[in-house]
Amino acid sequence: MAVELRKRIILRTKRSWDREYEAAKALVLPVLLFVLGGFAAAQVATPAHGQDQDDLRFSVELDLVVLQATVRDRAGHSVSGLGEQDFEVYQDGARQPIRLFRHEDTPVTIGLVVDHSGSMREKLGEVTAAARTFVRASNAEDQMFVVNFNEDVSLGLPSGTRFSNSADELGNAIWGAPALGRTALYDAVLAALQGLQKGERDKKALIVISDGGDNASKSTLDRVLRMAEESSAVIYTIGVFSEDDPDRNPRVLRRLAQETGGEAFFPSKPSETAEICERIARDVREQYTIGFSSMNGKPGAYHSIRVNARSRERGKLSVRTRAGYIAGGELQPGKGAK
Repeated sequence: MAVELRKRIILRTKRSWDREYEAAKALVLPVLLFVLGGFAAAQVATPAHGQDQDDLRFSVELDLVVLQATVRDRAGHSVSGLGEQDFEVYQDGARQPIRLFRHEDTPVTIGLVVDHSGSMREKLGEVTAAARTFVRASNAEDQMFVVNFNEDVSLGLPSGTRFSNSADELGNAIWGAPALGRTALYDAVLAALQGLQKGERDKKALIVISDGGDNASKSTLDRVLRMAEESSAVIYTIGVFSEDDPDRNPRVLRRLAQETGGEAFFPSKPSETAEICERIARDVREQYTIGFSSMNGKPGAYHSIRVNARSRERGKLSVRTRAGYIAGGELQPGKGAK
């Protein structure tokens, strides 16, 4: 009888614990989900077959969002020597702790995207020289490739050569393609964004040289912008056109640069393109790398970003970085280069 009584006591104790556990879970779970809801994707792991319920776990997905930031003073000069404490990062208006901070000249994967439509025929020599200038002013360990486009999109480097850091080889990859036909700018940028993913460098950038017009793409500007927001690439644009050029579209070039933390340039004459390319190379090499942990909700949600910087000597500084990003974004296959 003593043994039977002990069994009953144990059974009653277990049932009592089960009731208390279920009651506590019903009370605590909604509170935890409410607290985490605004900051994280909280997922309750389903117990596997045969697994005790007291093994219930919460899983919070944390993604490191990495930004490339250019800092300038009021006179427009590049500012170096800042520390992590000099920066503030905001996502959707809420300040975020900085988890990653670097300021060093790290190698980059870079795509040179060059317009070869008929309107660029007379400018192609200056553009090719500017590209060579850019390569020589860049980090010797950068991985670069060329995307040429008119109504078609093609890779400029020889078959079997994915990347190069040779100024002559990259220059020849641009100069060797004829300038004729219409313009598929959006298709070319999509192909270049996909090409960046094949590189081994953490930092990625595109240099787009075009008049900004598009009259031949299968893709749309909205799709290009979404792809750019899903990627970590910084896009610099150079608008090479005359005031009477009917194909010019500076608005598109500005948007591509602004959304990704790059910069848009509009030289008054093609000969100024080389100086601009040299400036872009310096900009890429002088950037600050800043990362923060983003606890994201459902994939596809857009989050705005703002970065502030201040130093004791120069006061409030100007920071250029991407305007935002799409959570959980991955580049989708688009119209690839031939």
